[in-house]
Amino acid sequence: MAQPTTAGDTTTEVRRWRALAVCLVAGFMTLLDVSIVNVALPSVRAGLDMSEAGLQWVLSGYSLAFGLVLVPAGRLGDAVGRRPVFLTGLALFTATSALAGAAQNEDWLVIARLLQGMSGGLLVPQVSGFIQQLFRGGERARAFGLLGTTIGFSTAVGPLLGGLLIAAFGAEEGWRWVFYVNLPIGLVALPFARRLLPAPTPDTCARRDFDPVGVLLLGVGTVLLLLPLVQAQWHDARKWLLLAGSLLVLAAFVRWERWYARRREPLVHPELFRTRSFTAGSLVSLLYFAGFTAVFFVFTLYLQSGRGYSALYAGLAITPFALASAVASTIGGRIVTRHGRRLIAFGLATVAVGLALAALAVHLFNGPFVGWATALPLLIAGLGSGLVVSPNQALTLNEVPVARAGSAGGVLQTAQRIGSAAGIATVGATFFGHLHTPADYPGAFQLSLAVVIGFVLLALVAALRP
Repeated sequence: MAQPTTAGDTTTEVRRWRALAVCLVAGFMTLLDVSIVNVALPSVRAGLDMSEAGLQWVLSGYSLAFGLVLVPAGRLGDAVGRRPVFLTGLALFTATSALAGAAQNEDWLVIARLLQGMSGGLLVPQVSGFIQQLFRGGERARAFGLLGTTIGFSTAVGPLLGGLLIAAFGAEEGWRWVFYVNLPIGLVALPFARRLLPAPTPDTCARRDFDPVGVLLLGVGTVLLLLPLVQAQWHDARKWLLLAGSLLVLAAFVRWERWYARRREPLVHPELFRTRSFTAGSLVSLLYFAGFTAVFFVFTLYLQSGRGYSALYAGLAITPFALASAVASTIGGRIVTRHGRRLIAFGLATVAVGLALAALAVHLFNGPFVGWATALPLLIAGLGSGLVVSPNQALTLNEVPVARAGSAGGVLQTAQRIGSAAGIATVGATFFGHLHTPADYPGAFQLSLAVVIGFVLLALVAALRP
């Protein structure tokens, strides 16, 4: 016979889900800033008279700083407690958003974006760490499903929200509100986070060992890896030598962590990668985000520059993907424990079909109504995406010990950021490499989608590996 639920149990249950809601709101805010700026770039250029290099750093500086901080921040949360690190990250992100919105020149905005990215990287790993700490079994899968919904929805809705803000406040100053929109969210979330998130206790903290050599090696390796990927305007072929350097530094990092793990708690424990679900899920995440994020990058460029869409209408054209992804992510989190990686494989196949249909729609209906023609294919791709992101997140982190949940979440998020940077670099090079006249936009976009589908299919192979 089932035990009756006590008032205390009910209060704890409600508090856990409210704590999750605070985490998801903060996570949404930080991940939104990865995509919302894309449609604001023309407004930023008009408002601050920015150079091409400056605009590139507004985009890439955030991603670079975000990716640099993720793993050390996750480890910091594991060691000293997730709530103080979360609160610090949320306060800093809110403050740096205000700093970015108030920018008076190019250097000011670039520095603010770097600080904003570091603040977001400090906060995000704590979210997956709290889910590991607060939930078990099917509830954990549901919670990760909601996190997947947040990730997918924030990435996809960014262009639409950016377009709405610029339409409301004008092309000259509208870009400022792309950053200011974070202020009320952060100011409301801070007191709720302080009240609802569990305080650190000895059993929820790992040993306070920060592995400074590991932090340094991983930081240098991450910067060397991401810098040539996120700097599209840097045309010197020697930049690719940095990739070779990153491999050497990251190899040194792996050797150091193995040596250090025999003595103390390292930044990233090698045992994480002995768990097949974590290794396979991280690979799927890297490959899928290489395609997933790049879709919005080239689609908004195609619509705005090739078809003359405004920022608002370009954002609206992506809405079917965003809405379908949000719905499917919630469903995926509920059924992933029943279907496992087969659900992820089905989702990846569905994404590939949807994107292929989108390429066909552009080929057949390349005109002012192409946004309508791609609506149904993007809806299909969005449904598939929802069955990839949240189930993969749940399965990847499911077997990770709670004491290492922050660092594991940081590794997974870093894989996503590296995938996003590599995808945008590869797909963007394909897109711009086939643009010679305005008539080339449809063909360039279709070729870009072919590259994206290639990444998705590689993720499918990784998901199907026994």
